[in-house]
Amino acid sequence: MLLSDGMLNVSEIAAALDIPLSTANMHINVLEAAGLLRTEHRPASRGQQKLCLRVYDEIVVRLPGGSPASVDDDGVETSMPIGAFVDSQVVPSCGLASSTGIIGLLDDPAAFYEPERMAAQLIWLRSGHLTYRFPNRLPPRTRLTSLTVSCEVCSEAPLHHDDWPSDITLWINDLEVGTWTSPADFGGRRGSLTPPWWETRNSQYGMLKVWRVTDDGSWVDGVSSSDVDLGRLGLAGSRSLDVKIGVKPDAHNVGGLNLFGRNFGNYPQDLVLRMNYRRD
Repeated sequence: MLLSDGMLNVSEIAAALDIPLSTANMHINVLEAAGLLRTEHRPASRGQQKLCLRVYDEIVVRLPGGSPASVDDDGVETSMPIGAFVDSQVVPSCGLASSTGIIGLLDDPAAFYEPERMAAQLIWLRSGHLTYRFPNRLPPRTRLTSLTVSCEVCSEAPLHHDDWPSDITLWINDLEVGTWTSPADFGGRRGSLTPPWWETRNSQYGMLKVWRVTDDGSWVDGVSSSDVDLGRLGLAGSRSLDVKIGVKPDAHNVGGLNLFGRNFGNYPQDLVLRMNYRRD
């Protein structure tokens, strides 16, 4: 619960929980090994500080009787910078921001063709989509068991809004994997990674969402979202796959999209694709 609002260093955690620093470190190491926390070292006034980040807002426990992915599976991950999209179709309000400033002009779809877009750490749009092309890194003589896409996202309102639903959809190879309804455009409090030049009244952070495709269908955060399964993705023999994220112009909630990079928001990650597999 302590890490629900962003990143804290080990000393802050120990002080807030009234436990010794060594005890806090021990528990943090266990949680990181389990994949529930992430840590990274950042410069401090004296040396380095260890910052801790909660990875998930929700954990779904699947009881015996069928699991989308086995813990015994191997996996390969690809991290894609959010500015590395290969195609875009956006409706204003829209724009891109790097760690140091605005890219191109605000509310100008032409800004999405600027070479500087590769440095984007925040992208927003009213409706439309962004398409990313990932390499197919599935090793030879293996069988794909699940494919997941994760990113930090939220709605896009003027400045920000605590009640601003938006239906955010993810496609893989033009097949609709699932839609998640974002409840809000989160702002008013600075994101843990959001740079100081970006005003607090603007969008600040999102939620880390996970889309998963298995042999049994598709899920968003463990909740069934469509019947698209691995066999329908057409990955056999392909060198790449397309991941598209956006808001349909005819969605029930057309509330826009904010997509955060590793240096903006609350989560130090880009758009991440993971392929779990088993060896033949």
